[in-house]
Amino acid sequence: MDALDRKILTELQLDGRLTVTELAARVQLSVSPCHRRLRDLEREGAIRGYRAVVDPAAVGLDFEALVFATLRWETPDTVTAFEEAVAAVPHVLQAQRLFGEPDYLLRVATADLAAFQQLYDQRLARLPGVQRLTSTLVMKNVVQDRPLPE
Repeated sequence: MDALDRKILTELQLDGRLTVTELAARVQLSVSPCHRRLRDLEREGAIRGYRAVVDPAAVGLDFEALVFATLRWETPDTVTAFEEAVAAVPHVLQAQRLFGEPDYLLRVATADLAAFQQLYDQRLARLPGVQRLTSTLVMKNVVQDRPLPE
């Protein structure tokens, strides 16, 4: 991957709806080489897909919390069972396995505090292998959906 590929990636992260013609102009390439590079980036997996970034408040998900999960390490299957179960919870927007304690960080969005409490009590606390959950409420997103650095 060279500097031109990185420039293409940066432009697409800022606006994934660019036409190949617009993209080519922004990275100062003719259309055919830009299109070829774009296809290569997609085929190689550098571009995993295209999507719309939706404002959570616009769809009634104004409340965000970070949930830290610590697991009981009963068997090697504990991790797999937890990860499969957490992936099935639609309100979990991100789940990251961490080194050290806690074991996981979950980013959760719900309509309000009452909906979060219901999700916490009925789904999150019942995930397989959970020993302890702690959470903190997001006051404000300062940096969000930032493009990867070049």
